[in-house]
Amino acid sequence: MNRYLPVARQHFLGALTNTSVVVKSISAIVLLLYLLSWAVDTPYALGVTPGYLFPPNFWIWTLVTHAVVEQHVWGLVTNVGTVMACGRLLEPLWGALELLIFFAVVNISAGLLAGLCYLLTYVATFDLDYLFAVRVHGAPAFLGGVLVALKQTMGDTTVLRVPQVRLKASPALVLLCLALLRLSGLLENAAPLAAYSFGALAGWVYLRFYQRHSRGRGDMSDHFAFASFFPEAVQPVVGLLAGLVHAALVKIKVCRKMVKRYDVGAPSSITISLPGADPQDTERRRQLALKALNERLKKVEDQSAWPSMDDEEDDDEDEVQADTPLLSGHERTSPAGGSNGSQNTTGQESSIISFEDAPSSS
Repeated sequence: MNRYLPVARQHFLGALTNTSVVVKSISAIVLLLYLLSWAVDTPYALGVTPGYLFPPNFWIWTLVTHAVVEQHVWGLVTNVGTVMACGRLLEPLWGALELLIFFAVVNISAGLLAGLCYLLTYVATFDLDYLFAVRVHGAPAFLGGVLVALKQTMGDTTVLRVPQVRLKASPALVLLCLALLRLSGLLENAAPLAAYSFGALAGWVYLRFYQRHSRGRGDMSDHFAFASFFPEAVQPVVGLLAGLVHAALVKIKVCRKMVKRYDVGAPSSITISLPGADPQDTERRRQLALKALNERLKKVEDQSAWPSMDDEEDDDEDEVQADTPLLSGHERTSPAGGSNGSQNTTGQESSIISFEDAPSSS
C-alpha cells in the first residue's frame, strides 16, 4: 500500500498543476470547509435543509454552497476527485467558463429539486423529519452530472475489463450502488441518493437541450437519449414515456423542438435537417482521440532519447583528439641516427631515412 501512495500523490499533483483556476478554487473551498466542519456544523449552515430553503426562512444561499460541504474524509476524497476528473476530461473540451456554468447549473438544480421532493414527502406523510432533519450536501449531485457528461463525450471507454463495463453504464451503476447502500442501512437517509439522481437529471437536461456550442444548442444524438440510461429491455417503454413528456414540455414552451443540421461539402451550401446522430458528438470523439494520440506520442518521445547530430559531431572531435597524441608519440620514437635535418621534420613527412652518396674528393 505504501508504494502506491507516492504514485497517487504524483498523479494528484500533476493533475492539480495542469488544471484551471476554476478547478483549483473549487477544490480549495471544499478542503477549507472540511477543515472548518471540525469546529462548526457546516451542513446545517451551508447545506440544503428543505424546511429552511423555502419561505418563510428562504435560505437560498444553500443552493450554491451545499456542493462544497463535506464532513467525512471519504466525502472529501470523492468531491475533490470528481472535480479533478472533470477538470482533466471535460475542461479541455468545454473550457473553464463552461465548466463553471455546468457546476452551478447541476448543483443549484439538484438542491432545488431535492428540497421540493422532501417538501412533497412531508405533505404526504406530515413527518417533520423530512423538513428539518435532512441535510443535502456534498459530492453526489455533481458526481451524477459529471458521469452523465462523460457518457456523452467518451461513453465507449472501458472502465472494467472483467466484467466488461463501459463508461456509458456508470450513471446507472452508481445509482444502483447508492440504492443498495440505502436499503442496507449504510446510508443514514436518502439525501445522497436524491441528490445524485437529481444531479444526473439536471446535467442531462442541460447537455441535451441548453448547452451552447459551435453548432447551436444541445445534443440530440441517439446515443444520448434518456432511454439510453436504462437497460435495453426497458428502453422502448422508457423512450415512449420520455417522448410524451418532451412533447408536453415543447407545447408549454419549456423545451423547444431541436433540429439537427448537416452541412454537405459541395459548391452550393446545402443544409440537410435530419433526426439522426449529431455531428457535434463526432467532433467531440475526434478531439478526444487526438488528445490521447498526442499524449502517447509525447510519452514515446520522452522514453526514447535519440542522439542529435551535434552530439555525433562532438563524439567525432573527441575521437580525433584522442588519436592525435598517439601519432605524435610515434613520431618522437623515430630513429635518432639521422642528421639534424631529419630530426626537425614535421609529423606530415615520412620517417624513412634516406642515404645520399658522399661527395667525391677531388
